[in-house]
Amino acid sequence: MTAVTDQDHTEQAGNAVPGESGDGERPVEEPLPEAEVEVEVDAEVEPEGEDEHARVETVSGPESGPERDEEGNVTPGRAPADGHARVGAARARRDAGSGSPEPVDAAAPADDDSADAWDDGLIARRVTAETEQAAVMEARGHNAPPAAPLTYDGPLHSRLDALRELVGLSRARLDSRTLAEAGQVLDEAAARRRLSGQHTVVAIAGATGSGKSQLFNSLAGVAISETGVRRPTTAAPIACSWSDGSASLIERLGIPPRLRRRPLQSAESEAQLRGLVLVDLPDHDSAAVQHREHVDRILALVDAVIWVVDPEKYADAILHERYLRPMAGHAEVMFVVLNQVDRLPGEAAEQVLDDLRRLLDEDGIALGEYGEPGAMVLALSALTGDGVGELREALGHFVTERGAPARRIAADVDAAAWRLRPVYATGRRTGLSEAARDDFAARLADAVGATAAGEAAERAWLRNANRACGTPWLRLWRWFDDRREPSTGRLPVRAQPDEEATARQRVEQAVRTLADRASAGLPAPWAQAVREAAVRGSQGLPEALDQLTARAGLPPGRPPRPGWWPVAVLAQASMTLLQIVGGLWLVAQIVGVMAPNLGVPVLLMVAGIIGGPIVEWSCRMAARGPARRYGVEAERRLREAASGCGRARVLDPVAAELLRYREVREQYGRVVGVG
Repeated sequence: MTAVTDQDHTEQAGNAVPGESGDGERPVEEPLPEAEVEVEVDAEVEPEGEDEHARVETVSGPESGPERDEEGNVTPGRAPADGHARVGAARARRDAGSGSPEPVDAAAPADDDSADAWDDGLIARRVTAETEQAAVMEARGHNAPPAAPLTYDGPLHSRLDALRELVGLSRARLDSRTLAEAGQVLDEAAARRRLSGQHTVVAIAGATGSGKSQLFNSLAGVAISETGVRRPTTAAPIACSWSDGSASLIERLGIPPRLRRRPLQSAESEAQLRGLVLVDLPDHDSAAVQHREHVDRILALVDAVIWVVDPEKYADAILHERYLRPMAGHAEVMFVVLNQVDRLPGEAAEQVLDDLRRLLDEDGIALGEYGEPGAMVLALSALTGDGVGELREALGHFVTERGAPARRIAADVDAAAWRLRPVYATGRRTGLSEAARDDFAARLADAVGATAAGEAAERAWLRNANRACGTPWLRLWRWFDDRREPSTGRLPVRAQPDEEATARQRVEQAVRTLADRASAGLPAPWAQAVREAAVRGSQGLPEALDQLTARAGLPPGRPPRPGWWPVAVLAQASMTLLQIVGGLWLVAQIVGVMAPNLGVPVLLMVAGIIGGPIVEWSCRMAARGPARRYGVEAERRLREAASGCGRARVLDPVAAELLRYREVREQYGRVVGVG
């Protein structure tokens, strides 16, 4: 039984078609117009238990009668078959003695009541032949039990989850065009997973004249795809399925029901290729743009591909640069067939085959030789059948494994990950070191003058100690000196606006330095995101630092005094009192109020004069430690305030970007299968 084809062969009968009536034969009067000569292809739905393949029914000439069933009854609506795939056309003629044309039904039963009525079987079949054929395929697909969906193993499932997470984390940092391929891989993987896992979709692709349609027909065992010298011959993809349940897979390819076929019925072929869905594609180098679009679209959806090349164009640059080289990672789901080897004399076929292997190796396509995974390279002749059996056997093992869909998805993930590598992976170590963080905090501290503030606090503490423990005469002199005008030889103090401008410049320089260090080694999109985060954080940072400096600087009032200060003040007051008592004693002796005795008052005055500076010097030595600690504490508070402000505004956003990059880098490692 032959398969249904798209080729219509028209045969016109030049003789009259006899009709039957109650009186016998009725003469045909005159021919119908040429426009009414019709061509028909009858697709028959076989009853259950018989062959499920479609059959080409033929309408023979006048000599063949209507088809009858097993009981001898005429079967209406069916044309007689003569064993050849050809279609007969019946032309009605009008009898010369009649004045008006009469329709003649060649398959009508011998009944007087139906003599003048049109039998609509021929017309209905002519109009709905293609629709019936599609309905047959659809009915079989719907009546077949649903095929089990495709399942992915653990590693591939984990890689797909990682790719989905990677795309989600990257949407805010990468443009949609960069992530488009990865998103398409995820969509196609999800779509393929919902469909049958018991079928493998294999496309046959090739250049013009390579003989791919002939190979397609040879594998199917019957002429399904049109062949010929006209170029291009195949205008639309044709699908052939060896088992039921593949309708959804073929619909995913966008192949309409009228272009879906079944192979020649053969128990051996069905057992060997069960689960195979073979698709004949148009020429990938066709001059018609629509043909090339069909090829590119379907190649992205099938599970595997058979590339058919011929001895003349096996090294075609279009084939290698546009298809084979970009699909080098899909070698495990790829067959490369050198067709038309019957045209090569002697050992020329082996030489061409070796050169083809060399070109494939240059394209980066791994060859499945010596049991290694990779593309299978074969030589055959679809015309003579030489080598076709080997390809059919290899396809049988390939389909039986049922691993091609998952391998195709894994190869797509590899290809998408490789193209995303420049935006996720670099060969340099990335991140923000502690040294960079400390340097940023130190730069901000310098910008707010933390060191100078600490020194000022230390000086203030010492000055307070001198005021409390110094001699009255020295304190009086310092008070008078502070009231005097500054000398003209001193340098003018820098104005406040200049200090603010310098502080702002230092802050900006600190932010730029941090951003450069944090983005060093990052891919361009993530480095740009780090810089943008640092710039956003630096806005308003100088003003915030000024406010923190005012709050965290020296506390108002005098610095705190240690517990020994009252003792030092009492000792200095005693020395001053001795000087006063000794002086008054001497004055009293001079005026004669008291008896002359120079020893005691002079001794008191000398003790007060010498003891006062000694007490002051002792207090100054004792005050150095607390003053230094006071200045260091003031500097620490200011540094911590500046560091906290810089961390909240700049370091944390930058660290968040680095953490996001670390997360996407980990997900990318899972996608490529590393880590």
